[in-house]
Amino acid sequence: MDKHKVPYKIYLEEVEMPKAWYNLRADMVNKPAPLLNPATLEPCTAEELEKVFCSELVKQELDDVNPYIEIPEEIRNFYRMYRPSPLVRAYCLEEKLKTPAKIYYKFEGNNTSGSHKLNSAIAQAYFAKEQGLKGVTTETGAGQWGTALSMACAYFGLDCKVYMVKVSYEQKPFRREVMRTYGADVTPSPSMDTEIGREINANYPGTTGSLGCAISEAVEKATSMADYKYVLGSVLNLVMLHQSVIGLEAKAAMDKYGIKPDIIIGSAGGGSNLGGLIAPFMGEKIKGKADYRIIAVEPESCPSFTRGKYAYDFCDTGHVAPLAKMCTLGSEFIPAANHAGGLRYHGMSATLSQLYVDGLLEAVSVPQTSVFEAAQEFARVEGILPAPESAHAIKAAMDEAIKCRETGEEKTILFGLTGTGYFDMVAYKKFNDKEMEDYAPSDEEIKKALEKLPVV
Repeated sequence: MDKHKVPYKIYLEEVEMPKAWYNLRADMVNKPAPLLNPATLEPCTAEELEKVFCSELVKQELDDVNPYIEIPEEIRNFYRMYRPSPLVRAYCLEEKLKTPAKIYYKFEGNNTSGSHKLNSAIAQAYFAKEQGLKGVTTETGAGQWGTALSMACAYFGLDCKVYMVKVSYEQKPFRREVMRTYGADVTPSPSMDTEIGREINANYPGTTGSLGCAISEAVEKATSMADYKYVLGSVLNLVMLHQSVIGLEAKAAMDKYGIKPDIIIGSAGGGSNLGGLIAPFMGEKIKGKADYRIIAVEPESCPSFTRGKYAYDFCDTGHVAPLAKMCTLGSEFIPAANHAGGLRYHGMSATLSQLYVDGLLEAVSVPQTSVFEAAQEFARVEGILPAPESAHAIKAAMDEAIKCRETGEEKTILFGLTGTGYFDMVAYKKFNDKEMEDYAPSDEEIKKALEKLPVV
């Protein structure tokens, strides 16, 4: 299509904002394996999950029948503050790369939390408020989820307790302070506040923490207090349900201008933004209505897709959360402390893992310094400083565009720009000062963690 016929930024009218979330699992031929109770190894019942999660969220988590779930009006009203988000044609990046490829990105960083995480945070806070709860607990890695949840809880007048991975708590003090500004209680994890935290600190002295550790602490805290429940920012099916607004808007905008992506790319940690971006496109692929090449991009330092094992594993290091069948590095795997992004989870969404083993999406892992090189290049030509997590998708998108330059193919590439990196300046400083190093776990490290997988 003539570039002059496509605006630089495509905004949808407010009336085109989704009125319902899209539940991809309803259209999957092979459904994700069920969560298992770690004590009985039987599929978790709604009653068991409701001891930890809000009732309505449990209902959404277990629903693999209804393709569309209506978005409550109060959540839609909140979405209107920053949604629909823009779909941007990266003309300047195309010119810089001298590629015939057309590059688009769906930008989710235009809200105070700085990322896509707010799409699910406001939904989960809403259902907690509707249930009459006093507050919620959660974990956060790089801090985007904790920031988003603190905003959502402040909006609904809920107490918010956040366990932040210790290395991020220390490296990202400004994101921590945004959470506190919105009223959240932020604790570095593993802490000495919980039984699990004390045990992890004893077993791993000086540990910098992991999302698995922080999840364990947040679940313990939630289940030990009346009128509190635990909420999660990635991995679970319910989170990807809420994040489907990203893909629904992106597809609506592209359809509006007759654009069809050949390649769809998303960064992958636990799976929330990737699952949200690809949902309607994957639905079409599964139904045979269209074909897309879908690529998950993960860090070499935490390669659950590309080097993990597809098996049932604990969702947390303390082994108090349910078991999920997923691509995993082992629940006791802890990424290297020099890993700067938030893609630190040891496993991957059960939904995305099922799609991966079914061959419906592919995965690549990329080294940290090349991710920041891509982020720097993107910032210089497109004017947005990306979050390190988002830069994984940028790196892969640039690689695909360069391949098009070499082959002469005019492919259309869509990637998710999940957020901004203005609270990640310690990491950018290390990169600019040439102090950043690449790290990939050895086969022995991964083997050691996988040896502790539960026998199911």
